[in-house]
Amino acid sequence: MVNPYNHSNLGKKEQVAEMFNAIAPKYDFLNHWLSFGIDKLWRKKAVRLLSPFSPKNILDVATGTGDFAVEVNKLKPEHIIGMDISEGMMKIAEEKISNLGLQETISFEVGDSEAMRFSTESMDAITVGFGVRNFEHLEIGLSEFYRVLKAGGVACVLEFSKPRAFPVKQLYNFYSYYVLPWWGRIVSKDKRAYTYLPESVAAFPDGEDFIAILNKVGFHNVKEYRLTFGIATIYLAVK
Repeated sequence: MVNPYNHSNLGKKEQVAEMFNAIAPKYDFLNHWLSFGIDKLWRKKAVRLLSPFSPKNILDVATGTGDFAVEVNKLKPEHIIGMDISEGMMKIAEEKISNLGLQETISFEVGDSEAMRFSTESMDAITVGFGVRNFEHLEIGLSEFYRVLKAGGVACVLEFSKPRAFPVKQLYNFYSYYVLPWWGRIVSKDKRAYTYLPESVAAFPDGEDFIAILNKVGFHNVKEYRLTFGIATIYLAVK
């Protein structure tokens, strides 16, 4: 298991919360700048794929600063709940929602993705952007997705993946392990946050391995959409 802080005695969940609380003020700037803004296009693509399902009640897990929740709001749902373990990130999200005037549709709360308070079969869709690789127990978290979704509901997972083709693989690895951590450390002032990112991506079971886990917990008709030469992938999984 890859943890943000190797010498910490805290569990992974607590370390992830600590890390995101620390980098929250600079997170949006770094996220968009270090990805050259491509992350915005990936979210738009995910929402287009969700559109045929016309979800009314949506849960955005690992909502962070709320970017995915804001994008999903374009589907005109009745309600979106953004959930995260980092209070610092959600403080930024709440300010963002207030500035956009979306408080009536989008709300936020602290929550654990592996033990959600929501009733069984209570959500039409669950979204998560760049968050599942931070789960302490991936299979338990995905099982909770399955439990909370209604029959016919859909989980939409947007996550980093590993490019496989030359020379994208080599260029991506150089950027991830050398350029990104250097800039991330300078701007965020956290020595580990942007070193943990490529480490967690490398350890994450992407592609067919992740699809196998989704199938194992009960999802069917799982589809994957690889983005930007395989740097990220959207997974759609139906209950």
